[in-house]
Amino acid sequence: MTPAIKALQKAKINFKTHEYSHDPAAESYGLEAAEKMGVDAARVFKTLVVMLDAKDYAVGVIPVSDMLSMKQIAKAAGAKKAAMADKTDVERITGYVLGGVSPLGQKKRLKTFIHSSAQGLPTIFFSAGRRGLEIEMAPQDLKNQTSGQFADLTSL
Repeated sequence: MTPAIKALQKAKINFKTHEYSHDPAAESYGLEAAEKMGVDAARVFKTLVVMLDAKDYAVGVIPVSDMLSMKQIAKAAGAKKAAMADKTDVERITGYVLGGVSPLGQKKRLKTFIHSSAQGLPTIFFSAGRRGLEIEMAPQDLKNQTSGQFADLTSL
């Protein structure tokens, strides 16, 4: 039971969990999840933590096959620039290890931005807080639970 799952249960949000056998040699945790669950990669999202203007942190939730645009997430957050957060900072701030970072149940609630492509999907998959465990839920419910917003976050 991860903090993300506990948060959803406490909020009485409708969701499903999906477990698969994680391969430590996998090059991409997200693409591995899509493949092992037999789900289109456009429906599986990864959670990336960025530093904004060298002082604040935010979360970008994007399809696993896409690359996060630093320019786009900075624009969405109203910041001048963004950079990927350091691994140790990510783990300290979220309480999760890389490859298992969930947008839910983090130690410190961060501004959350969800790629706009999620809006057109009935459900999306994202990390439940550990490698090999995914949550499936409605994108609008994720937005509501994180007080997030939809935005274009990838390079056009």
